[in-house]
Amino acid sequence: MELGCDRGVALKTIIVDDERIAREVLREELDSMADVVIVGEADSGASALKQIAELKPDLVLLDLQMPEMGGLEVVRRLRGGSHVPVLVMVTAYDAYAVQAFEAGAVDYLLKPVGPQRLADAVERARRIHGWRAAERIARLQEIPDQPLSARARKIVGKKDDEYYLLSTDEILAFQAEGDMVWIVTARKRYIASLTLKAIEEGLGVCGFRRIHRNALVNVEHVRKMSVLSSQRWLITLSNNQELVASKRLAHQIRELYRASARGK
Repeated sequence: MELGCDRGVALKTIIVDDERIAREVLREELDSMADVVIVGEADSGASALKQIAELKPDLVLLDLQMPEMGGLEVVRRLRGGSHVPVLVMVTAYDAYAVQAFEAGAVDYLLKPVGPQRLADAVERARRIHGWRAAERIARLQEIPDQPLSARARKIVGKKDDEYYLLSTDEILAFQAEGDMVWIVTARKRYIASLTLKAIEEGLGVCGFRRIHRNALVNVEHVRKMSVLSSQRWLITLSNNQELVASKRLAHQIRELYRASARGK
């Protein structure tokens, strides 16, 4: 099963700013983007919360400094709610960037916002919105009331502009390269939406082992283990891809080797 990232579906957007001129500037720029539709405007934090609850936008451009309730307080009140849109902070001040990101904003725009910078933020919001939609479907596909290892777990992977739901049994390994994590299957590689640590924690006891700080492998797809040195192993997967187990995690491979030997 795959999920298309249909660019024909516009992002439903709300603009929140207590200054009318600031809203008009953003509206003018957003109106020129074919993949954005403005469904509402708000001039206060309270109005923003009400419109978000009623209109359920995909994206909210949120002013940080507003009377009575600023953007950060709006974000805090949205946490844990039934609908949390992608949030982009817009402000004339750069001192609150860290707080904005910690609160859950995905971007931080300084006024006056240039057209290209706004376009970049919208594109980032679109990607994140796509990830969230795919992950919601992945969670719906899990079998409830069963232990994690028994569930038909789904992992969201992205290739080009398409999102795919991958079952754990078809995944051979996860490999981190800098900030990017690759999902390795028999014939293709996909980009993961989570960090390697988050993937490892989410998989629990689903049959994946950490063999290196940058790699997790599916035990069921390990076809050969070759000793490179006293504490280093060469792992060959079912697609003939080779990975080296680090010295620090060599005990994981020795356990795997002993378990494999007992099963023969």
